[in-house]
Amino acid sequence: MDLKPLVTLLAIVNPLAIVPFFIHYTQGFSEAQRKRTIRTAAFSAFCVIAACALLGLQILEFFNISLPSFQVGGGLLLLISAMNMLNAQPAEAKPATNELEEGAEKAAAGDSIAVVPLTIPLLTGPATISTMVIYAEKTRHWWELAVLVGYGVVVGLVTYAVFSASGRIARVLGQTGINIMTRLMGLILAALAVELLADGLVKLFPILASPTLRG
Repeated sequence: MDLKPLVTLLAIVNPLAIVPFFIHYTQGFSEAQRKRTIRTAAFSAFCVIAACALLGLQILEFFNISLPSFQVGGGLLLLISAMNMLNAQPAEAKPATNELEEGAEKAAAGDSIAVVPLTIPLLTGPATISTMVIYAEKTRHWWELAVLVGYGVVVGLVTYAVFSASGRIARVLGQTGINIMTRLMGLILAALAVELLADGLVKLFPILASPTLRG
C-alpha cells in the first residue's frame, strides 16, 4: 500500500480550506463548544472514510455497479472537486445549494454544526466516498484495508490539529495564503483524478491500451 490514497484524501478533505468556514460558524461558541465541535468533526470525518473503505465495495455489488464504471465516475467527481479547489473553494463545495447558509443559521441557533455542514459536505462528500471505494478495491489483504482505515485516522487527526489551530492559521496565512494552499492541493488532486479516470477508461475500453493507439 503506497501513500497515494493518503495524499488524495488530504487533498480532497483539505481542512485548511475549511478554516474560514469553521471560524465563521463557531465565532459565537464558548471554548468548550468549540472543542466539542472540533472533536466531533474530526471523528465524523474518520467514520465516513472508514465506513466507505469497509463497506463501499459491498454497496457497489448490491447495486450491481462495475468498479471501472464507478472509477470513471469517481475520477470525474475528483476532477470537479479539483476545479473547485483551483477556484479557491472547498473540494466538496456546492455553491448552488443553501447548505452553507443553513450551517450558519444552525450555529447562530446554538445547534451542532460539526456533522452538517462541517463534516458533510465541506470535509467529506461524494469525492471522498468515491476515492475510498476505488482504493479499497485495490487492496488484496486485510492489513492493506486496515492501512486504508488508518489513513482515515490520519485525516481525522490532521482535521483536529488544523481546526484547533484555526485562529493562528488564519492570522499567519490570511485568506490569501489559504487560497494559495487550496489551489496547490487542487492541482495535485487534478493530476490524481486524471490518473484514476484514465485507469477506469482503459478497464472499460481495453482497446485504449493497444499499442496501435499509443503509436
